[in-house]
Amino acid sequence: MIPSTDEFEAFALEIGEDEAGERIDKMLAEALEDVSRSQLQDWVRDGHVTVNGAAVKPNYKLSVGDEVVVRPPEPELTELVPEPIPLDVKYEDSDVIVVNKPRGMVVHPAVGHRSGTLVNALMYHCKDLSGINGEIRPGIVHRIDKDTSGLLMAAKNDVAHNSLAAQLKEHSVTRRYVAVVHGVLQHDQGTIDAPIGRDPQDRKLFTVTDRGGKHAVTHFVVLERFAEHTVVELMLETGRTHQIRVHMKFIGHPLVGDPVYGRSRTRTMNVPGQALHAAVLGFTHPRTGERLTFEAPIPDEMQEFIEHLRLS
Repeated sequence: MIPSTDEFEAFALEIGEDEAGERIDKMLAEALEDVSRSQLQDWVRDGHVTVNGAAVKPNYKLSVGDEVVVRPPEPELTELVPEPIPLDVKYEDSDVIVVNKPRGMVVHPAVGHRSGTLVNALMYHCKDLSGINGEIRPGIVHRIDKDTSGLLMAAKNDVAHNSLAAQLKEHSVTRRYVAVVHGVLQHDQGTIDAPIGRDPQDRKLFTVTDRGGKHAVTHFVVLERFAEHTVVELMLETGRTHQIRVHMKFIGHPLVGDPVYGRSRTRTMNVPGQALHAAVLGFTHPRTGERLTFEAPIPDEMQEFIEHLRLS
């Protein structure tokens, strides 16, 4: 995954002794392996990268304590094309659409994903989407990871978009996930309250950290226990990037099949990718004020894995 270029979020890096004396373009090329060094040099020249609040040149030599802030530009697309990709629509009216996204589908175009995204499918299906997030992300109010399946809402006009975005900010949107994690959780329920930020040891990842971390809260309830795994329901109070994946790793129970935060032995298990599904989504309708709640069943391949655990 390309950090931030995929999400258009700024992030900050504090330079330690290992990076001191290194050129900024070389350091960034090593940290953002899916972005070319020449492209990163353009970012530096164009002011998308600053050091201690000031613009620098690509050959700037880093010092211990430097704060490097990267604000990736949105990818330039010559044309965003509607594509006749099938959608599992759970609800639709003139203001909002709720879809059950399959695992493996990227939500919006980004570097390396110019087509085949949920946005391409929505543009073909809806014709009308809000424009608040620009040409790259029309209608998109929130996202779920490429390898996470489940419910996602999109806005068809700016009024609906503003309402749904405000509900997310106020934490009044219900978002419940089902996941299979490694290990056996001892507590039937609990809350993980731990800030999330960039991992200082690996800037491509997120981790629990007090240094620049953002407030993040995840609630969990155990649904079923097995010999070496647990099925849990997770409710997001906040919506940080990779929040569930990072929080579950933090408490020693990473997601089964997670290629980034999971355990290496996961790759040898017969699992269909990341075992995380956005099962429940609830919000107040932007126009009518009615509270709406939707559910999407666990995907067949994930359910089959759970059945396998039951028989083991």
